[in-house]
Amino acid sequence: MQQFFLYLLTLLLLILSYWKSPAKTRLAFQKAWRAFENILPQFFGVILLVGVMMAVMNPQTIGKLLGDQSGWLGVVLAAIVGAITLIPGFVAFPTAALLLEAGAGLMQIGAFVSSLMMVGIITIPVEVTYFGRKSTLLRNLLAFLFSFVVALVIGKVVS
Repeated sequence: MQQFFLYLLTLLLLILSYWKSPAKTRLAFQKAWRAFENILPQFFGVILLVGVMMAVMNPQTIGKLLGDQSGWLGVVLAAIVGAITLIPGFVAFPTAALLLEAGAGLMQIGAFVSSLMMVGIITIPVEVTYFGRKSTLLRNLLAFLFSFVVALVIGKVVS
């Protein structure tokens, strides 16, 4: 029911925007469509990858590797995978939800998402160019360690 109200509110605000300035509203739609077209290939690629992974790995395997019973080894594995993977935020959270449904633990997903968002192994060369080697490595190391703090906090709060 809450989604219905959000969609209704969005529609009403869109009508208000069009009423105030049809030209600006059309321009906004054109910009939004171009942004959507730019994001779409990335989004499909990640969804395809996650879909294949979910098809190949059954929930028992995901639960064994990333479930609650995997403990800190699962947290470390999730943090490493998150640090290496380059996924935009709008795909990371639905991916995390799919992994949770497949049997992954909350601490493990917390470490995965936080290292995914904060650590950039793949983007290190670009970051070194702008921030220097020392600050890049320090930032990534601290962000990686912080993902374990996030997992620990989630483990304490939820259990």
